[in-house]
Amino acid sequence: MLDRLQIEQLVERITKEVMIALSTQTAPMPAGCADCTGQCAVQCEAAQSIIAAGASRLALSVGVKQDPSAVAHLIDHTLLKPEATEDQIAQLCYEARKHQFIAVCVNPNWVRLCKQLLHGSKVKLATVIGFPLGAHATETKVFEAAQAIKDGADELDMVINIGALKAGDFETVERDIHAVVEVAHTLGGIVKVIIEAALLSDDEKTQACILAKGAGADYVKTSTGFGPGGATAHDVALMRRTVGAGLGVKAAGGIKDLATMTEMVKAGATRIGASAGVKIVQEVSVAAAATPLAVPAASRA
Repeated sequence: MLDRLQIEQLVERITKEVMIALSTQTAPMPAGCADCTGQCAVQCEAAQSIIAAGASRLALSVGVKQDPSAVAHLIDHTLLKPEATEDQIAQLCYEARKHQFIAVCVNPNWVRLCKQLLHGSKVKLATVIGFPLGAHATETKVFEAAQAIKDGADELDMVINIGALKAGDFETVERDIHAVVEVAHTLGGIVKVIIEAALLSDDEKTQACILAKGAGADYVKTSTGFGPGGATAHDVALMRRTVGAGLGVKAAGGIKDLATMTEMVKAGATRIGASAGVKIVQEVSVAAAATPLAVPAASRA
């Protein structure tokens, strides 16, 4: 079995081969690429041609500059504290627009306000369902999901029935997820399934991801941020191996700096939930190119 270093070397070699092949089959390299000093992979035409050919991720080599907007586009700028005020929610949305975060994530009662505050921007609006315990009746989660999308939510981060999972009642867990996914997809939303990994064994984490994928979810997500622990690289890697390339993986809980975010992305995360998004983007702005972040070429929409 190949170790991680060997796998990374193999991926790099394949990427180079794809680039060579594309250079002989497609239009000449865009102006500026020949003497590129650090263009963002998600904006570079050459990189986009590789993505179009089937690549799901691009690794940025040492010396490539980090782009704050590309990093921000992986972050759900989050405020889920029960004591959050209207002024704080307004500040969250202002920061999301300013820094181009992919989404804000708020409690359901703030969805209508955020919809107004984000009007005209590209920032998506995420909210939580069955949060934070996952112990709501399925019918309650379905109603909550439908109402949230009607109020303006684009994405739903739902908590699984954790007790049913730990009891081995997988049918109940999958049915619960599927019911929320069905109403969300019907109304044009997507679903991220929170498994609350800190409460589960590795076997249970794997099973939760299998059930979420089988139920049609768009993402699996590590944590609520209100459990006994947050995201770990181990859990993200396990979740990525389980769901494959077809689903997004969101790491959330305890991600307070660029180093931790980098660790999660390297482990396979395509979305990051964090309340420290502004701090992370500011770190990128001042960071040298010593340890560039391998930014996924495109997170799931």
